[in-house]
Amino acid sequence: MSADRPRKQIHLAAHFPGVNNTTVWSDPRSGSHIEFESFVRFARIAEQAKFDFLFLAEGLRLREQGGRIYDLDVVGRPDTFTVLAALAGVTDRLGLTGTINSTFNEPYEVARQFATLDHLSGGRAAWNVVTSWDAFTGENFRRGGYLPQEQRYERAQSFLDAATVLFDSWSGVRVDPDKAAGTFLAGAADGPPPGAFAIRDRHFDIEGQFNVPTSPQGRPVIFQAGDSDAGREFAAASADAIFSMHGTLEAGQAFYADVKGRLARYGRRREDLLVLPAATFVLGDTPAEATERAADVRRQQVSGATAIAFAEQLWNRDLSGYDPDGPLPEIEPRLGEHTLSRGRASVRHFRDPLLVAAQWRELAARKGLSLREVVIEVTTRQTFVGTAASVADDIDRYVQADASDGFILVPHITPDGLAEFARTVVPILQERGVFRADYTGTTLRDHLGLRVPRPRSAPDARRAAS
Repeated sequence: MSADRPRKQIHLAAHFPGVNNTTVWSDPRSGSHIEFESFVRFARIAEQAKFDFLFLAEGLRLREQGGRIYDLDVVGRPDTFTVLAALAGVTDRLGLTGTINSTFNEPYEVARQFATLDHLSGGRAAWNVVTSWDAFTGENFRRGGYLPQEQRYERAQSFLDAATVLFDSWSGVRVDPDKAAGTFLAGAADGPPPGAFAIRDRHFDIEGQFNVPTSPQGRPVIFQAGDSDAGREFAAASADAIFSMHGTLEAGQAFYADVKGRLARYGRRREDLLVLPAATFVLGDTPAEATERAADVRRQQVSGATAIAFAEQLWNRDLSGYDPDGPLPEIEPRLGEHTLSRGRASVRHFRDPLLVAAQWRELAARKGLSLREVVIEVTTRQTFVGTAASVADDIDRYVQADASDGFILVPHITPDGLAEFARTVVPILQERGVFRADYTGTTLRDHLGLRVPRPRSAPDARRAAS
């Protein structure tokens, strides 16, 4: 960081962990992931700590592997929009971010839902735009099938462009705030009716009228979670924030510089896109206590069944006969079409399975690790482990060194796992002047320091879509 540059303000968000390999189900403090009270408690902890937003992931189908429900998906996943709309009524300032799929939904429906959520919450809605590629999830939908990677992002960009046209279709129309939405003060008689749109491209052919007026933020905040080159380009062109999962300071700085460096070609400033990695945390009264707790948490997060399931994603073959606490398989990964991609909704793809398997074997030999221990090590994400003061130091160091603009914290206990961080780490960051003591705005764009997007007129929006 330059000596004359002011210290950056840190952005903090809270990810409701739901069903994934962060959750420690066996901990007696772990509560329901579907009862509304769990979401309320989690949201209120985040809001009391003045976090920017709460983030919900989305699962469109319970994951399977080898024809069996994956061991982490045992309770189901409630609908994102329903939960966020309900939380809008029990929170005042906390942003409400939901992951909604662009592969198996339609632009009009999603835009209408997010615009409505933005109105209901007073301008606190955000959309994490994701794609889905597997036939396994597609079986739940009319179209079925799956899309290759290049088509996934092409459809996602078309989807977001279409939604933007819809969000902007009321631009230039003033609505009497004290009357019904259909009471127009100006604009309707001089041009096309409010909400008029026509979108025709390779993926969509829709025309009509959008029936939700411009929302308090102009458009909901847009998040993007892809780490591929196509994903980074998509974020640089269209997103307000991008997630990342880079675990070291140097990797974070490289990702940060790469993504920020792409913005100029789209006429955007560096501050127009925030980089917000996901991060877990484990706190202790001493460094040794925190390290011991972290090791215990990871052992609980990666069961033997989880380790085998993850290894199968690399080897692309059935490994159920292997001992997770024994050595790595001596056979080589099966190359070619990844058969597991049709059997589990979030299987990982490895660009060079043979190379990765060799790296895993080298790691196991060097450290004397079992298969399960290797999986624990290679799947550990950005994690802050230490005392409250040392964790505050690390978070501040990453942000000031341009490895991120803040973090989306993923506690391993639901719903109260965020409370210790809020009670001990947040006050230290506030004392250092790098995190807000109170909200200074009402919308999520206010919290994130993002400009309200300049609305395009309805005719311009339609021309852009065409």
